Amino acid sequence: MAKSKFLAFTIGVFLLGFQASAQQYKHEVGFQSDNDSYLAQGSDRYYTNGLFLNYRFATDERKLKPGLQKKIIELSAGQMIFNPRSGFRPDPATQDRPFAGYLFLGGAMSWFRSDEQMLKAAVQIGTTGPNSLAQDGQELLHRTIGFYEPEGWDYQIKNEAAVNTSVQYVRLLQRAENTKTDFSFEGYANAGTTFSGAGAAVLFRAGNMEQLFNSASYDARVGTAGSTVSGQRHELFFYTKPQLNFVAYDATVQGSMFSNNSPVTYGVKPVVFAQQLGVNYSTGRLSLDFNVIFKTKEIKSSASAHQFGSITANYRFN
Repeated sequence: MAKSKFLAFTIGVFLLGFQASAQQYKHEVGFQSDNDSYLAQGSDRYYTNGLFLNYRFATDERKLKPGLQKKIIELSAGQMIFNPRSGFRPDPATQDRPFAGYLFLGGAMSWFRSDEQMLKAAVQIGTTGPNSLAQDGQELLHRTIGFYEPEGWDYQIKNEAAVNTSVQYVRLLQRAENTKTDFSFEGYANAGTTFSGAGAAVLFRAGNMEQLFNSASYDARVGTAGSTVSGQRHELFFYTKPQLNFVAYDATVQGSMFSNNSPVTYGVKPVVFAQQLGVNYSTGRLSLDFNVIFKTKEIKSSASAHQFGSITANYRFN
């Protein structure tokens, strides 16, 4: 009798655990932190720090048109901080990149098809220059960790209102029969007062993965009661993404495109190659991601190539 009760209890716990792990969560909040110090190289240069907050939710999938698997809406806020080879460059003659900041609020919508295609459209409004609070952010960060006091922000890019739009397209190219590896194509285009350009990449994943419309690779693990729940309850995969970028304009390097009165500006390299390497782990509620990005030279100055790390954490709920 005791054994049968214990067996029933064990089965009940197992079923509850399976139900919880297979459950779809409609909402997700998360943050992303970028910093070159994550690579432990002692560098503090170029794109030196970024902080982004996100909230996403899935719409009712029972109301979607045939062929669509999910539609996800995203709200975001973020700040990006840039400085020359060092944050201590009080002499503008030694600044191989302008001091600059970008602060924004954004919104986006992603459409996921059942054949594993994705289209994402986004818009951001914000500001560059002192209004971006980049100087305050870097000084606070340096004081907090006991780092040096930045010097040179008197020569930063001037204030400029920012309106930026972007579109991204993703398509599965090939997946192995054992579903442990796959390749996807990514293409994007940006147009705005801060960033304009386009690019293309191939994403390679290896490990325990979901289909693209259910994967953390594209922030698609949220869903509603009407969605198709994969039998796979977690993800753990490594990925690499070589990407070719065509840069038309970057206000954090070139200043305002309308009335450039910034004291230090440079031209940009029109073609930049980037290589991203990372690992992702996701359960029902939580996703964790760490990746490193290596970029070729971006600026027409004595500035060199650059690399930085990125940490992302997302939590889902109903």
